[in-house]
Amino acid sequence: MPTLVDHRDMHDAKFEDKKDKTDIPLQESNHPDAYFAEEVKGWHGYVEWEKYPEKKKKAAEILTKYKFAEEPEFQLKPLPDTNPRLEGVRWKQYHAALGPTLKDIPAESWDIVKEEKAEDMIHVLDFPYNGEPPRDRLVETTITRNEDHFVRNHGGIPTCSEEDYFLEIGGMVNSPKRLTMKDLKNENLFPRQSNIVTIQCAGTRRIEQINEYPGDGDELINAPWAEGAIGTAKWTGVSLKKVIKYCGGLKEGAKHIEFMGVDTYFKKGHLYNYVVSVPWRKVQCHEVILAWEMNGKPLPKIHGHPLRAVVFGYIGARSVKWLGRIDAIADPSNAPVQKKEYLYYTPQTGKHNATYSSGFSIQDMPVSSAIMGPVEKSVIVHDGSIKMNGWAYSGGGHWPERVEVSVDGGNIWYETPYEQLSEKYFYAWRTWAIDVPCDAEGWIELVCRCWDNALNTQPTFIRSAWNWDLHVTSSCHRVKVYSVNKTKPATMKRLKALEEKGLSLLPITKPLPIDLEGDDDYDLEIQRRHGRDPVE
Repeated sequence: MPTLVDHRDMHDAKFEDKKDKTDIPLQESNHPDAYFAEEVKGWHGYVEWEKYPEKKKKAAEILTKYKFAEEPEFQLKPLPDTNPRLEGVRWKQYHAALGPTLKDIPAESWDIVKEEKAEDMIHVLDFPYNGEPPRDRLVETTITRNEDHFVRNHGGIPTCSEEDYFLEIGGMVNSPKRLTMKDLKNENLFPRQSNIVTIQCAGTRRIEQINEYPGDGDELINAPWAEGAIGTAKWTGVSLKKVIKYCGGLKEGAKHIEFMGVDTYFKKGHLYNYVVSVPWRKVQCHEVILAWEMNGKPLPKIHGHPLRAVVFGYIGARSVKWLGRIDAIADPSNAPVQKKEYLYYTPQTGKHNATYSSGFSIQDMPVSSAIMGPVEKSVIVHDGSIKMNGWAYSGGGHWPERVEVSVDGGNIWYETPYEQLSEKYFYAWRTWAIDVPCDAEGWIELVCRCWDNALNTQPTFIRSAWNWDLHVTSSCHRVKVYSVNKTKPATMKRLKALEEKGLSLLPITKPLPIDLEGDDDYDLEIQRRHGRDPVE
């Protein structure tokens, strides 16, 4: 795991009198007031912020005493060729500054990553952890292995046993309740519900926007995701509608349901728990479950154990992990993740003029798709057709009906055979594969697009989907590859010559160590082409 540089001794700092902020690096706090107790016995890493405005204020004041690392530049400069791609230094420092209950959360969270995720995960951000699986393995099966399912965290990973856990249901319900896991699993109270559901991060394929048109550069909010920030699992739990009914239903005027995750979240120098909301109408359709099981196994710690929300068809940010509290409220949540993030702006909105109110809140995931093979700038030696595969998804109660691909940038489209589309589900993606005809050689552009059951399809180009926060890259996915068609006589001749001499075509940019043509062949061919120059 990447580590911060050595701790600088700051024991003599007089915080109350000091005019200058304490320099980084920072491994632990020396502020005399830097202690914030865990809220509930057994809930390690759960510090409650929402109930205690004075505690929030105190923590924010402590943060003002330090200089923290700057945001890394990963858009105007190449993304580091490291794994993790980005470390999240300042987020680690925020935790260290606030004392013993939080300072070890980054290291403990990384230990959970190593315990529960595949060894070859692509670590987009070390802390708070964001990771996606290798692209080839993601679409091998319709159901994503728990070890391969992407992770998008906004803070550290709190832990709690089922025995110590309880969930508070309050706000505008008629009969507030505190429910244990034993209560929630009691089928005499709540019938069990299982659904195959795809969860997709709003940042999926963000790297395409970054590469062409950079935007907001917060490494947590705008992590440089590729095509793997999506996964499909069989989630088991109870319908939230049934739980609300058990709490006597809603009071008049309640129109939204607010979830609070117990992880600590930092936003512009202030602290919060992770809080978002969904409309009550979404819950009424049994499209929100409280899940404790993922693919027939207990929910992994990194995916929200003991209990998380799974909101069908919405952006992953609404499927809150480590649920501590659910409240019925009158209006959408005013918490920063709901009010100030996951907003969709027009292409003419940016750093020069963006306001929270000028973007609309992203909820339903639009139709999207991705090519998982071949990969960008690969060399494809083929016999007239290229093998392509990938995924397609549409949220908001829709599903993929058709996937089309092109090898010429989007002029001629070929439909993926229905036999090579995976099973159709109301709330899940479909994986696809096709052997697409390709006569052309040299650099070509592969493209895919999806049509859903409502005839929605994808914008043609990245520019059409660009927005300042770089969310929802739903445009047609484009991959440039180098085509070598061995059915062409000249190509077959060259490949055979390379094979005889034990030479490789790769990398395509490396000059050949042999002459491209013999003198006799050259003279004969030039004669057939009527020479280099005109006759007069």
